[in-house]
Amino acid sequence: MNRKLLTIFFCAFLVAAGCSFLAYRMVGKSVAVAHKSATTRLVGAATDLKLGTILTAANLATVDIAGPLPKGAILKPEDVIGRGVESDLYQGEPILESRLAARGSGGGLAATIRQGMRACAVKVDEVVGVAGFVTPGMRVDVVISGDPPGPPDPRVGTKVKTLLQNIEVLSAGTDIQKDAEGKPQQVRVVNLLVSPEQAEVLSLASNHTQIQLVLRNPLDTKVAEVPGSAMSNLFAPAERTGGFKPRKPALRTISIEMFNGTQRTEQKFALPEGRE
Repeated sequence: MNRKLLTIFFCAFLVAAGCSFLAYRMVGKSVAVAHKSATTRLVGAATDLKLGTILTAANLATVDIAGPLPKGAILKPEDVIGRGVESDLYQGEPILESRLAARGSGGGLAATIRQGMRACAVKVDEVVGVAGFVTPGMRVDVVISGDPPGPPDPRVGTKVKTLLQNIEVLSAGTDIQKDAEGKPQQVRVVNLLVSPEQAEVLSLASNHTQIQLVLRNPLDTKVAEVPGSAMSNLFAPAERTGGFKPRKPALRTISIEMFNGTQRTEQKFALPEGRE
């Protein structure tokens, strides 16, 4: 093969290689542009963020999302700076409106209070404080015990009533986060999430009765019909059930026979209390 033909083949090879490289660059760039146009840049968490954290610029990062945007997605960092986190966020997770407190509500416990609800502090004893259920997020019933207003009735004694049911524990003491191992902490005050009406009832009960918190399954949301009980019911016969019905003492009677001619009648009279 002569030199002239080799030169032609070599030049053709260089031209083909150059065209292939240009085609690859053009196709790769168009694919990258198409991929870039199919994603949206959202505001996300730069690190793991705990409930109650006030967001700053250092807490934020950008997250690219392909396809439809999740509901409540945030595009601008200035829309989240200064707002409190209402539930834990994890690194790289997009920040949604539903996970943040309203503007101006701050952070900490206040940021966890939902719209229309209140945080009501309840004083508990040491037994309740370490019983294992006064941790944030648990559900409890509020049971009160005491003497009802009016003249005391020694036949009934102290009465007990379930005041509120299925109430969420917001915080144990000053802690609004669960312990890393889920262990209870010894506290004297528990904050419960209640409605304004429930807050009034709970405040009145805490001043005049003794309060006990009763643990319930968070999946059990049924409100039970509980009549209440009294001290006298604890010593009533086994067939008796709960309720505020005091045991009535048996009436003592006396029988008198009366004769009217040949007719005989018997009549019973109740004895006054304390007479035999």
